[in-house]
Amino acid sequence: MRASQFFISTLKDAPTDAEIVSHQLMIRAGMIRRLGSGIYTYLPIGLRVIKKIEAIIREEMDKSGAIELLMPIVQPAELWQETGRWDKYGAELLRIRDRHGRDFVIQPTSEEVVTDIARSLVNSYRQLPVNFYHVQTKFRDERRPRFGLMRGREFTMKDAYSFDRDAAGLQKSYQRMFDTYTRIFDRIGLQFRAVAADNGAIGGSGSHEFHVVADTGEDALVYCTTSPYAANMEAAEALPPTQARPMPTADKQKIPTPGKKTCDEVARFLKAPLSSMLRAIAVIRLDVPEHMPDPDRFALIFLRGDHELNEVKAQKHIGAFRFATEEEIVRYTGCPAGYLGPVGLSARPGVMLYADYAVTILHDFVCGANELDHHLSGVNWERDVPLPSHIADFRNIVAGDPSPDGQGVLAIQRGIEVGHVFQLGTRYSEDMHATFLDEDGKPRLMQMGCYGIGVTRIAAAAIEQNHDARGIIWTPAIAPFSVVLCPVGYSRSEPVKAAADSLYHALSAAGMDVILDDRDERPGVMFADWELIGIPHRIVIGERNLKDGNLEYKGRRDASPVMVPQTDILHVMQEKLRAPDSTRTG
Repeated sequence: MRASQFFISTLKDAPTDAEIVSHQLMIRAGMIRRLGSGIYTYLPIGLRVIKKIEAIIREEMDKSGAIELLMPIVQPAELWQETGRWDKYGAELLRIRDRHGRDFVIQPTSEEVVTDIARSLVNSYRQLPVNFYHVQTKFRDERRPRFGLMRGREFTMKDAYSFDRDAAGLQKSYQRMFDTYTRIFDRIGLQFRAVAADNGAIGGSGSHEFHVVADTGEDALVYCTTSPYAANMEAAEALPPTQARPMPTADKQKIPTPGKKTCDEVARFLKAPLSSMLRAIAVIRLDVPEHMPDPDRFALIFLRGDHELNEVKAQKHIGAFRFATEEEIVRYTGCPAGYLGPVGLSARPGVMLYADYAVTILHDFVCGANELDHHLSGVNWERDVPLPSHIADFRNIVAGDPSPDGQGVLAIQRGIEVGHVFQLGTRYSEDMHATFLDEDGKPRLMQMGCYGIGVTRIAAAAIEQNHDARGIIWTPAIAPFSVVLCPVGYSRSEPVKAAADSLYHALSAAGMDVILDDRDERPGVMFADWELIGIPHRIVIGERNLKDGNLEYKGRRDASPVMVPQTDILHVMQEKLRAPDSTRTG
């Protein structure tokens, strides 16, 4: 490729609404252009990156035995109504109607459509297992699209769906996809971590997320420093304490705390450690119908003052809930928020009490007195108030917690989710009656798995992980071009033009993805453009160095260039492009 025949549109500055590095650099490098809220055009540079990511994904999916097809972007509502997701999916599901008034969706995912394909075309156990996949545009109507391709509304995803005879077959398909994803991210060249995860709205049982490790990541990844254990924050298990609760050493007393409502405020006011506070979180349980009497709808979840509620875990223990309003808190407890505690509420009708494991070993703790502007200190379980009868893991992990596998302690790092594999089981096949005839001629439900990779999100995540003050640093596997040739004075110097053209043809013939910058820009402009775009390898052809038989080589991560004999450059580049990248973490 010659730059004069390509389209390069770099910018010195990014728009003010570009909040994160990947969004800023994608716009500045001419990779994307905003068309509407959360909707982007992929410009030629960006599209080359995306196509390279897609190519790696397709190669590894094909090697795994998966079969590519292409499902529609527009899907009939009837399929989503069969599974109940027409109502349950929420506002992110973009619903439309055709001219006849029939309901459709712009697909965010394709479980319903692929299950319809399977129930229509797969009839016998002899046709199983089978794994269908496609690379397709998705649309999710995000409430607040932001961060460019990181959280846009329209994006490209590879989703695959396996169908098996039984649970054992599903496990094999799931492991095959897990291994395939590992190879994909190894080949792309990013540091990543696979973590156990919650299934969320997709449904089913076990799942794992694949995260690109980046300090700017939205997700917290929990991992053991001395074992393979890893999970996202939603799924990471906090173990019950193994130590006994200390004996009381203080008397309970009521203390005025005027205007001090939060644990942080009370701890500072009393000059007490935050870990000695009891935090009360008021919720309304939604699994109790609205027309039923009030009892058991209102609940308090008690956490240690320095811990945070994990809403996903909490919903597994108490069912769906929402946070209580100020009016509801006063109605159920007789006390405003900020001053709630277990003393006196444990026997109050209509109030359910839940406690995190870590709360059970608190002693001489501080909690709300259920009275405006007052707290209690020196409170102890059993002596002053019974322990709540519902005790479970309700909190987020903190660094230093013991690993659930018993092999060390936990640490936390940030990550960007780019892939997710699920064991769906019969979640969709049961709703949609997707059955096959087994060896005995009896109908059985297909066991399903689903496996997604955010193609366009990988491009953004790669930039978040690999960039510097000058711009993007692509890994060789997904760079828009592997090598850029920068001739100084291309149209003014015949020796430079001849050497650049000759090298361009030699590198291209050797199978390298090379671009020749024949735009006749000043060297500073050329270098700035290609460093911003992030090409891994740069070769400068200048008249002075040519006289000495040399070319100037610089890797994108190198601090300074080096001279390479002109006769050796092809061999040097072949060796550099052959060098493997270290990718996986943990």
